[in-house]
Amino acid sequence: MTLDDLVSQLRAAFGPALRSVVLYGSAAVGQTIAKKPDYNVLVIVDDLDVTRLTAASATARAWSEAGNPAPLTMTTNEWRGSSDIFPMEYADVLDRHKVLFGEPPFDGIRVDVHDLRLQLEQEAMGKLLRLRQGILAAGNDDGRQRELLEASASTIMAIFRAFLRLHGIKPPGDSPDVVRAVAERAGFEPDAFLRVLSHNRREREISKGEVVDVLAGYLAGMGQLVRYLDGYVVTG
Repeated sequence: MTLDDLVSQLRAAFGPALRSVVLYGSAAVGQTIAKKPDYNVLVIVDDLDVTRLTAASATARAWSEAGNPAPLTMTTNEWRGSSDIFPMEYADVLDRHKVLFGEPPFDGIRVDVHDLRLQLEQEAMGKLLRLRQGILAAGNDDGRQRELLEASASTIMAIFRAFLRLHGIKPPGDSPDVVRAVAERAGFEPDAFLRVLSHNRREREISKGEVVDVLAGYLAGMGQLVRYLDGYVVTG
């Protein structure tokens, strides 16, 4: 399913209630973490009753089966009033987007830095806890350890971009530059994160012998990031 297919099917499912379809994130600006990019899509509809959701279900299922995240589907009122709940996501949409259908839905939308700091610390701590749980579940299985690292990159890069935005810094276009900027400011070594990016891009795969060291660097880096955010005070 292509983006054009998705838009066509969403228009058929939602009819005149469909207001906007927006591609956001790395794919919207031609930046990818993995060799095969996934496409994050925001769908804004006037209202979302059971009938409309059911009509769009086959489209959403096919889109997900193609390897993409399920479309982020919101009503117009929800989109206008939820930037305080999802500031990281809103910041990413505002910063990197391409409107595929309808009018740009961004007028009057802003992200408050205090909201961003709160969600960022929560997401960073949550990711650290999930990494620990994943390592416990993987044990000494290097294949599962590698899969854990592969799957983590997208979320961690979202956290890293939000970290830079919290400091008033526009995230660089290239993910390795984002990693280096965050590592320098938060005070951790970037090597493990850069290694995973290289692996996911199929530039140089992580070998069996280095998986444990990369995991150790990941844990150390995320732990330091959490400590930094715990003591960070928003000024202004």
